Parts: sequence; structure tokens; C-alpha cells
Amino acid sequence: MFQEPIQIGGTVIDPAAAVLVLAAAGVLCLAILLIVAIVNLTSRSREADSRTAEASHLQAELAKLEGRLQTVAEITVTRQSELGRAVNDRLDKVSHHLGQNLTETSRKTTDSLSKLAERLAVIDSAQKNITELSSNVVGLQQILANKQARGAFGQGRMEAIIEDGLPTNAYSFQATLSNAKRPDCLIKIPGAPPLVVDAKFPLEGFEALRLARDDAAKKSAAQQVRQHIGHHIVAIGERYLLPGETQDQALMFVPSESIYADLHEHFADLLQKAHRTRVVIVSPNMLMLAVQTMQAILKDVRMREQAGLIQREVAHLIGDVGRLRERVHDLQRHFGHANQDIERILTSSEKISNRGRRIETLDFEGEAPQAAEKKAVEQKAVAQKSANAKPAARKTKPAKPKTPARTKPAANGAPKNPQGELLAGE
Repeated sequence: MFQEPIQIGGTVIDPAAAVLVLAAAGVLCLAILLIVAIVNLTSRSREADSRTAEASHLQAELAKLEGRLQTVAEITVTRQSELGRAVNDRLDKVSHHLGQNLTETSRKTTDSLSKLAERLAVIDSAQKNITELSSNVVGLQQILANKQARGAFGQGRMEAIIEDGLPTNAYSFQATLSNAKRPDCLIKIPGAPPLVVDAKFPLEGFEALRLARDDAAKKSAAQQVRQHIGHHIVAIGERYLLPGETQDQALMFVPSESIYADLHEHFADLLQKAHRTRVVIVSPNMLMLAVQTMQAILKDVRMREQAGLIQREVAHLIGDVGRLRERVHDLQRHFGHANQDIERILTSSEKISNRGRRIETLDFEGEAPQAAEKKAVEQKAVAQKSANAKPAARKTKPAKPKTPARTKPAANGAPKNPQGELLAGE
């Protein structure tokens, strides 16, 4: 069956050859499979060896890793303990600082509260003062609203200024004139009639002028001011300007600087009217200036009254100074005589000491010639000193037309020339 050739297409295949080819192919496949199996076994063994090596290496690495993990664990425990201590220390410090801060804050809060209480007390006292001031202002408004009380207030300010600046005998309050009128004050001027000062406080018109809101109200208030001030000016001129009894000018005292300024700023016609009436409107500052002027005038008058006495005292003082000069010159001459006597005494004492030394050394040879020679030298020196002292005394001798020079020795009986007596004794 296998001997017949097989034809496939144009190719004729021998069955035996085909079987052999197939057998060879099978053997080849078996060989290939065997080789593949051997290769697989070899690769597996190699993989097993490598896996074993890797396992051992992994075990070694695991051992190292375990050691490292243990070290890390120990370090971690140490770090945790240190961190715990550091945290505890930090917490202790924070607690301490927090306690100090709380204490300081509480102390500052206490101080602030105490200061606040003090300030509240001060504010309370200030509130009380403000309340008292408000009541005083209300009282002042009531006083200023009453004409009599307002006039007494102006008169009180005027009297206080005059009493502070002038002596008590230079003024008089509420003095009666020959026409039975009584001005508020008379300032006495030496050698001249007294000056009249009368206090007025015209407040209604100025208050209405301050509260005026339209031109008509302002005009009406200004007319009221002119009327009141003009009436006061005319009244002072008619009542108190008496020829020969008072000065030909009088002072009208206005106890408010603001009213005085308003008069000079807005009411020039009233000032001209006062000037024509010989009435001078003054404020507290101007009255103080006038009082100081009066004080200077009174002082000048007193100085003139005492001028003769001052001249006499100066003449006596000049005489005393002249006598003092003469006595000083006399004392200078006595000192000159005393210096001469002291020099002579020193000369005698030196001679006595020299003679004592010669006696001690028993040196008597040539004593008489030496003594005579020394005596002659000393007499010449004394004569020369006397001659020099006399011209000096004549130069220093002052002119004394009244008192003669005293050249005699003192009254105690002291010798005039003790040196001469001592030489005679020698």
C-alpha cells in the first residue's frame, strides 16, 4: 500500500521517503523537546539557585534591617524620651511665664483700676466744682441782673484796685462834696483838688446787643447803650466836676474789659461826648495804670518835701567823712612813729646780744674803740632815718583847717624815745 507513489499536484512523492522524512521529523521534534526540557531544567535549577541566593541575601538583608529597625526603635525611644522631657520643660517654662504674665497682668489691672478709681474721684470732684461753678455763675447772673448789686460789684472792684495801689491817706470813699453829692471815690492830689472816680456798670444794653439777631434789634440795643452811657457821662459831669473843689476831669470806671473794648470799637461818638464833658472812661487795667501814675506823683511829692532834710543829712555825712579822713591820717602818723621806735628797739636789742656774746667769750680787747665806732655809725643811721621820715610825714600830712595835728605821745606816759634811754643806760 505504501509502495505506490503519491502524486500531489505536479510533484510525485515516494511513500517510504515520506515515512522516513516523517520519522526524522519526529525524532527531530523529540530531540528538540528533549533539548527544551533540559534547558528548562537547567534554567529552573539556575533559578532555584538564584532564588536560594536571593533568599539568603534577603535573610541577610532582613537581619540587617532588623538590626537597623531595632536601632531605629532604640533611637526613637530615646528621642521620644528626650522629646517628652523637652516638651515637659517647655510646658513648665510656658506655665511659669504664663503664671508671671497673669500675675503681672493682674497687678497692672489692679493698678489701672486704682488709677481709674482715682481719676473717677478727680472727675467726681471736678463735677462737684463744675456744679458749684454753675451755681456761682447763676448767682453772678442774678447779681448782674440786679442794678444795685451790679453797681456794688463795680464799686467793689474799683475800691480793691485803689486800696492795693495807694496809701490810705491818699483817697476817700463816698466823700460828700459841697453840693451834697457823694462820688464813689476821691483821690487826693498834693497841691491840687482831688480827682473823682465813679463806677458804672451799664450791662443791659450790651447784653441786648449781644443777643440781637437782626439789624433792627442791634440798632435798638445800640441806641439803648448810647442812652445809658450818655446819661452816666452827663451825670458825672454835672454832679462831680466842681471848679476849685475837684479836678476839671473825672474818671468813669467800667469794671469789664469787654465792655470797654466794645465802647472803643463800636461807640466812638460816646467817647467823643465823654471827652467834651471832660470824663475819661477807664477799664480795670487803665485804672491800675492811673493809680500807678498817682503813686509815682505822691512819691515825687514826698521826695520834694524831704529834699531839704536829705541835703542836710548829706552835708553831715560829708563832714563825717572829712573827720574820718583826718583821723586816718593821724593814725598813719602814729604808725610811722611806732615803726621808728620799733626799729630803734631792734637796734638796741642787737647791740645787747652782741655785747652778751663778747662777755661770754671774754673778748674785751678793742672794746672801747669798737663801741665808739659802732655808736657813731648808729647815731648816723638814726639821724638819716629821722631825716627820711620827716619829709614823708610832711607829704602824707592832710590839710586840716579846723583840727590841729596831734604830734604828742599818748597820755599813758610812754617815753617818746625809748632807744635814747636804753643807750644812756649802756
